[in-house]
Amino acid sequence: MTTLRTERLVLRTARVADAAVWHELWTERDPRVPAHRRIDADGRPSVGDVAQRIREGAQPLLLSVEVDGGVIGYCGLVGEGDEPELAYELLRSAWGRGYATEAATAVVDWARASGYRRLWAGVRDWNTASRRVLAKVGFEETERVERDAVHGDSIATTRALD
Repeated sequence: MTTLRTERLVLRTARVADAAVWHELWTERDPRVPAHRRIDADGRPSVGDVAQRIREGAQPLLLSVEVDGGVIGYCGLVGEGDEPELAYELLRSAWGRGYATEAATAVVDWARASGYRRLWAGVRDWNTASRRVLAKVGFEETERVERDAVHGDSIATTRALD
C-alpha cells in the first residue's frame, strides 16, 4: 500500500469506495476529450465498472488524492517500463487551489526516489491549466505532437529525474 503526504494532501492506494468520485471525474470531462475517455451512450463506464477496475488493480500506481479526508481525484503513474506517464485529474470543485501541482510534485518526488529516470505526460493543446501544472513541476514540452483536428493536438511533455 502506497501513501504519500504533502502539506495539505494524502495520496494513497485507490480503494473500491473511491469509485464514485473517480466515476464523477468521467462525467465532468471536457466535451473535447475523445469519446473513449467519456461516459458513453449506455452510461459506461458505470460506477461498478470503475470499482471493478480498482478492485483488479488495473492502475496500481494511480493514487487517490484526499484533502480533509475526502477524495478529490487521482494522481500517479500509468504505463509500464522505466519511463511511465504522470497522470492526474481532480474534481472541478477542487480546481484553482494548487492541489494538482502539489499532488504532481509529490508523485514526481516519489518516482525519483523509486528509481525512475524520466517521466512523460501527454496533454491536449487546449488544456492550459494542465500545461501550467506540468510546467510548474518541471515538465518540458517536446516536439512530439499527435495532430488531432477533432479533439485538439496532444503534446508530449517530459521530465528527467536524474
